[in-house]
Amino acid sequence: MVSDPHSVGFVEPVLHSFEEAITLDCGRVLPRYDLMVETYGKLNADKSNAVLVCHALNASHHVAGHYAGQEKSSGWWDNLVGPGKPLDTNRFFVIGVNNLGSCFGSTGPSSINPETGKPFGASFPIVTVNDWVQTQARLADRLGIQKFAAVIGGSLGGMQALQWSLSFPDRVGHCMVVASTPKLSAQNIAFNEVARQAIVTDPDFHGGDYYAYGVVPKRGLRLARMIGHITYLSGDDMAEKFGRTLQGDNYKYDLGGDFQVESYLQYQGDKFADYFDANTYVLITKALDYFDP
Repeated sequence: MVSDPHSVGFVEPVLHSFEEAITLDCGRVLPRYDLMVETYGKLNADKSNAVLVCHALNASHHVAGHYAGQEKSSGWWDNLVGPGKPLDTNRFFVIGVNNLGSCFGSTGPSSINPETGKPFGASFPIVTVNDWVQTQARLADRLGIQKFAAVIGGSLGGMQALQWSLSFPDRVGHCMVVASTPKLSAQNIAFNEVARQAIVTDPDFHGGDYYAYGVVPKRGLRLARMIGHITYLSGDDMAEKFGRTLQGDNYKYDLGGDFQVESYLQYQGDKFADYFDANTYVLITKALDYFDP
């Protein structure tokens, strides 16, 4: 049982189904789609206290709280959302939305394509940051929220917050962009492409239709995540965090990994490959590349 007075406690996501077609920036049309959503706190009478929290590449709608019966299920921003926390749920109605194309309940590559009865796989349309903002705006309309008190996000979530301020400036009271950028550099795009190639060249990828084969391109996904983590820290940060510190007392003179930085990357890669969808990773990194307001 969650007894922390500053926790939102146990939470349950809600699936919102939209039967209205949406035309994406790529020109493709989705006739219908689902968005997985969590909310924390209460919406006030004039619906002016809503805060939208946009997630980064590997996160989801689960921003805060815990799932009953699941250990280590804290939301990814649980330290910031709750009674008495910076996003005080005694004051604000906080919303987390899993982006279209992701793999945590919203319609994405692993969802069933109603036209074929099979998962979309690589046939799922390319989505953009603007597409996500448009779907989030439709969700706000459904909830009766005309203007957010704030839209907040870090990294890819920060791109969404920025896009909100451009697409719907009259519907955003405050825009908080954390550790993000208005566009990727050529080097950022290059790293993303190397990561995607690690996935699509994995023999278990099967052109994105690996669901039918009962396999997961874990080797490619693991390597992609390791590449990504290198880009999340600067050279100076990497040196300060790890330096040349060894795992043991001496070199092992094998290929298992002697240094703590190697162990860190291997751990992050292994963990990520166990829960994230490879098609989604390819899709979302393309959204990162395309963003340039």
